[in-house]
Amino acid sequence: MKERAIKRKLTPLLQGDDLDIILAEVRAFPPRRVISTLMSALYSTVEQIKWNAVTLMGQVTNDLARTDMEGARVIMRQFLWNLNEECGGIGWGMTEAMGEIMAVNEKLANEYAHMLVSYMREENYLELPAMQHGLMWGLGRLAMVRPELLLKNDADGYMTLYLESPDNVVQGLASRNFGILKIKEAIPHIRAFVDIAVPVNLYQNRRIIPTTVGELAREALQRLK
Repeated sequence: MKERAIKRKLTPLLQGDDLDIILAEVRAFPPRRVISTLMSALYSTVEQIKWNAVTLMGQVTNDLARTDMEGARVIMRQFLWNLNEECGGIGWGMTEAMGEIMAVNEKLANEYAHMLVSYMREENYLELPAMQHGLMWGLGRLAMVRPELLLKNDADGYMTLYLESPDNVVQGLASRNFGILKIKEAIPHIRAFVDIAVPVNLYQNRRIIPTTVGELAREALQRLK
């Protein structure tokens, strides 16, 4: 089946909420043949589609890495290119997908964690708050599985600046990450956010969970006790 036909078959499925069913359908095709469909879905403004694509990208890239690690690296390099200003677009969903893939695949994490961290640094800085939301989520996803890689690459130091962001959602997601990483020095900053009622849709455990910046801050403080 050609990629265009695969896309027609899979795109409606990505709107569903049963990822096991969707993943079974996706795995009916060779990993390389579904990557373009999932890459396109990362740009979706429909949250269910976008987050399904993030999770599926992690699974499919990990499947590919088992037999073709260089092919998996090509996917990671495509994310990096899409985040590059020279690409001419905006890499919506790319940092989220990178974080998911590296949470699933240890070898790719060892090779590319420093690049995800680099998007907090001046040379690769992502200016749009919406892109920073995705970056904070991607870092948090990786932190939940491989915190040592973030600490090794000084992610906690660079992430301190995001606690001073004028964007409340960035503050909340950064607070969550400090809680995951067990960085107690962040406690005074995080306490300032506990009463902020700005809503956040947090993708966690394959579900979109409505929460608030304040709740994220309170949960982070609980982790840091």
